[in-house]
Amino acid sequence: MEFFSPVEYEILLLSLRVAWWGVICSLPFAILVALLLARCSFPGKFILNTIVHLPLVVPPVVIGYLLLIVFGNNGILGRWLFEVFQISIAFTWKGAALAASVMAFPLMVRAIRLSLDLLDVELEEAAATLGAGPFKKFISITLPLISPGIIVGTLLGFARSLGEFGATITFVSNIPGETQTLPLAMFKYIQTPGGDFQALRLMTLSIILAVGALIISELVERKLKARNL
Repeated sequence: MEFFSPVEYEILLLSLRVAWWGVICSLPFAILVALLLARCSFPGKFILNTIVHLPLVVPPVVIGYLLLIVFGNNGILGRWLFEVFQISIAFTWKGAALAASVMAFPLMVRAIRLSLDLLDVELEEAAATLGAGPFKKFISITLPLISPGIIVGTLLGFARSLGEFGATITFVSNIPGETQTLPLAMFKYIQTPGGDFQALRLMTLSIILAVGALIISELVERKLKARNL
């Protein structure tokens, strides 16, 4: 007896793929932005910080609509990407991954920035006095020490990506087999007469995945902190 039906299995795999690519593609940018906000002073820093945290304070539908304006088939960048590279983002799983990454991005930046704020800068200064350049100092000192924040931010971003709904449905719609992730599939079954049991199964699965990611995040953070003591 199979635990998942073929449709549920397809929804689960698509959700995991969207969340995975959303987090992996945004992680390097999250580290860079966290470094800029934590260590640099420059004109427009407040504006950058506001833009980064915008997905946390505005309705997800707003973010989805902005993505549609920019990356839609007739959007500012979307038309150019399609005409030059034959790449279409809107109404595809790639667009769902983009929406998920945008919504998860602030959580990743905040976790990494917190690790940077707690980092003893004297360690970096000592490495610099020994002749380490900025890149070597970052790779050998900064990156290992902020790894708990990176891991926690990645797992939190993954959990947030799994639960993304508003921006996704606005930007890429709810297309079975293409953009229908767990939250969107739940929405469909809730709206369907007699679909309550199916929605309940998907809800349970979503909770298990999200809680699992949070538990792993907490365990990894504790283990890394214990190692650094």
